Amino acid sequence: MELSHLVGAFTQASGMSGFINQINALRNTVDKEGRIRALEAQMDKMYREGVSAMADISNCDESFACKSKSPMYTRTFLELFGSEPGDAQGVLEGGKDLAKVAAEYGIDGAITPHSCYTMSPQLLAMAAQEGLKSGYLSYHSQESDEEEELIVSGTGALADNYKGRGLSTPPVTGKPALLYFIDRLLTFSKSPVEGNILLVHNVAINQESIDYAKEHIANPYFAICPLSNIFIHRALPPLDLMRENGLEICLGTDSLSSNTVLSMVKEIVCLHQNFPHISLEEILGWACTNGARMLGKGDILGSFEPGKKPGVVLLDNIDWENMKLTENTTAKRLV
Repeated sequence: MELSHLVGAFTQASGMSGFINQINALRNTVDKEGRIRALEAQMDKMYREGVSAMADISNCDESFACKSKSPMYTRTFLELFGSEPGDAQGVLEGGKDLAKVAAEYGIDGAITPHSCYTMSPQLLAMAAQEGLKSGYLSYHSQESDEEEELIVSGTGALADNYKGRGLSTPPVTGKPALLYFIDRLLTFSKSPVEGNILLVHNVAINQESIDYAKEHIANPYFAICPLSNIFIHRALPPLDLMRENGLEICLGTDSLSSNTVLSMVKEIVCLHQNFPHISLEEILGWACTNGARMLGKGDILGSFEPGKKPGVVLLDNIDWENMKLTENTTAKRLV
């Protein structure tokens, strides 16, 4: 949410290396008041369009006041970065300080690692261990082929980006990037690792990665952000492979730095266009039930059952013959 002021600022199809360069250059081009106004407007819009709960990434406290007042439930993942091993303890302590601020606002927030390529092995393990004390973790996983190439062979655009800036890169393993992350978890936890672990993006996920995750993570959830993946990479996750393996898929948007709109409807329309064989019923399960379960709110949100209060959303302009949402579909909260 804290990147909502960046809508329309980024060049598309830049790949992960190009996206990183843009985020470094553009993140603070709007003043703090403008940034807060932008995120408040987007949170209000999402709630009015039917979002009752969300997982959000934060690197600072700018969204905390809005979250504390919003009728929408948010779990805030306080994302850590740091490619240099010697900086790990200091970065972790900064994250702990931010978690104290979140607690003062009365919102659920805890440390989480960002990704394999922005963190030293030491910080990745330390952040994950600290974050899992809350029972929840979020992690950018296999978002691009650039990420895979970095871990598998130490080459490619992402590797060149980091080396060009004089930054350390993670060790080369010859194996998929998700295995590298899970092996960091196993340095401090027995298998399977407990807690709800949200693996975000999954564009380059493969069978080997899926098998390893199912073996070593007790409750893995796999978030997809279709419009963001197209925005940055012109690519999408292998959803049929994920479905064949019975993965718990969740639907998200990513931020307005890598998307043109924060809209669950538009994400679903994108899925209809690219995976027309996947039913609306199944996709709504990803958007509602699975998301609520990942957030630990499955007892009150995500489905219509006695005792729950999920909210009621009106979707109009539906293609009833094919049971699909359309470009003209809108969402409006009724309850």
